[in-house]
Amino acid sequence: MKKTAGAAVAAVLIAGIHGSAGAEGEAEALTIQHPVTKEVSLQAHNWPEQIARFSFDSGFDFEYPDAVRGIFVTGHSAGGSRFDDLLQLVDDTALNAMVIDVKEDDGYITFTPEEASPYIDISQPMIKDPEEMMRTLEENDIYPIARIVAFKDTLLAEERPDLSFTQNGEVWKNSRGEAFTNPFLQEVWDYNVDVAIMAAEMGFEDIQLDYVRFPEGFENRDEDLDYDTGEYTDRPGDNVSRRVDAVTEFIEYTREALEPYDVELSADVFGYAATIPAAPGIGQDFSKIADNVDVMSSMIYPSHWGPYFGIDQPDLYPYDLVDEYSQVENEVLGALDDPPVSRPWIRDFTASYLGSGNYLNYGVEEVEAQIQAMYDNDIYEFLLWNASNRYTEGVDYLLDVNPDDLERGRLAGSGDDDEDESDAEEDSGDETPEEDDDNNNEPDADDNEE
Repeated sequence: MKKTAGAAVAAVLIAGIHGSAGAEGEAEALTIQHPVTKEVSLQAHNWPEQIARFSFDSGFDFEYPDAVRGIFVTGHSAGGSRFDDLLQLVDDTALNAMVIDVKEDDGYITFTPEEASPYIDISQPMIKDPEEMMRTLEENDIYPIARIVAFKDTLLAEERPDLSFTQNGEVWKNSRGEAFTNPFLQEVWDYNVDVAIMAAEMGFEDIQLDYVRFPEGFENRDEDLDYDTGEYTDRPGDNVSRRVDAVTEFIEYTREALEPYDVELSADVFGYAATIPAAPGIGQDFSKIADNVDVMSSMIYPSHWGPYFGIDQPDLYPYDLVDEYSQVENEVLGALDDPPVSRPWIRDFTASYLGSGNYLNYGVEEVEAQIQAMYDNDIYEFLLWNASNRYTEGVDYLLDVNPDDLERGRLAGSGDDDEDESDAEEDSGDETPEEDDDNNNEPDADDNEE
């Protein structure tokens, strides 16, 4: 694929100028007239070939814990008074990681980058001093993970409709008023990859891609939307396979670009993607994505499933739902030559929107039930989602697990070729999460998507 200069592309996007950033292999000077007062002049560059010649050192020193046990932290929380409370929570418990918004759900960068950055006009000073934040995480032995919301990006979609999906000449939005950028387009790839590189340079040890997909239910509106398929136009296969290729190859492209920074790459995916060959609308093929990341973070909130695994009301049975899912995921990952670490997103919020009789008030018992189900299936890493960052007090995050028995998320001394003792049958069910179920009570749905 053609590799363009990500930073130069970002400048073009923000200035609202259409066109190419320069031919491959050329170093073309770009001068862009800012719509208000200033000009941004950038030198185009080709990567990852060029940047692969060096190794980057952020100056921070973080160690991978025995197993990542983390919480989601918004930019506002990371830069506000709640950060002290969240630090205290992590210090007082077996938690040891934070997933911090770097590019959030609307498309804003959550801190003000240096003045020359092409992203400065889409930044919000939620995190006033990112360097001080990273230093505080280092001092408290908290493993830092940067959340980058990739293709859900209302800000960029509205500024550049040609990089999005349109209907009747207007940018298409889902029922929540959110717009997506087009995963088929190289410009969109570079835009997000440069943000990932910026996060790596800040010192984040793990770059987590969220909303790394097409809009939910896309297979039902594919023919009604206008959009460019870029270099995938003549790709053999149908639209479903092209969507899978675009998402998978974007993740592979990101991984290659991040290699000089010695960071982990993780991806948030819908849990149901592990139960089917490929999610037809959103372009997520669980196994193909897993082959290109260090960590898979499936969003397995019980609230995000319809009747599945023979469980009619999954939210009422947090242990059973997570247990059934974990068996399926272990089988899928176990079939890979070099499987990534499993680090699912689980719930620490009450899904009252499901309606009376369909949800539980989630507290200590329900959070621990999800954790126990993972541990019972030899999954020792997890992330907690609560959109407002208000986490349940009194949870035992280790239960009966001894952290001394763990090494980088796995039992110390265990091999990837250990016999899989799971004999549970996979039940893909007839239903998938409802269309446009991306609510802000989870990542990509956030989600973790979602």
